[in-house]
Amino acid sequence: MRHAIGGDAKLGDFQLLLDRQHRPGREPGWLKLRSADRRRGAINVVWDSSANILTARVITRGSAKPSAIVGDFVNYVLARHGTRVKAVTTAIVK
Repeated sequence: MRHAIGGDAKLGDFQLLLDRQHRPGREPGWLKLRSADRRRGAINVVWDSSANILTARVITRGSAKPSAIVGDFVNYVLARHGTRVKAVTTAIVK
């Protein structure tokens, strides 16, 4: 799924840009998304193929609120890959 997200030409429709990918096709791989709308933060995405779990970790600096970029990412995943989604879980770690 990480590879599908990294190669999706419609990321920009959801205000997301592919910033970097680490060796597509290799395990473990990751990608970094940034906002196309200058929202603060970045999203690091990792796919665990053995557990079928997509982990997305949002990184912000200072007192930046991650809600805008998280919303863009959740909207994207549900719109483009919604048939593969079984559950969405969020956690805030300070």
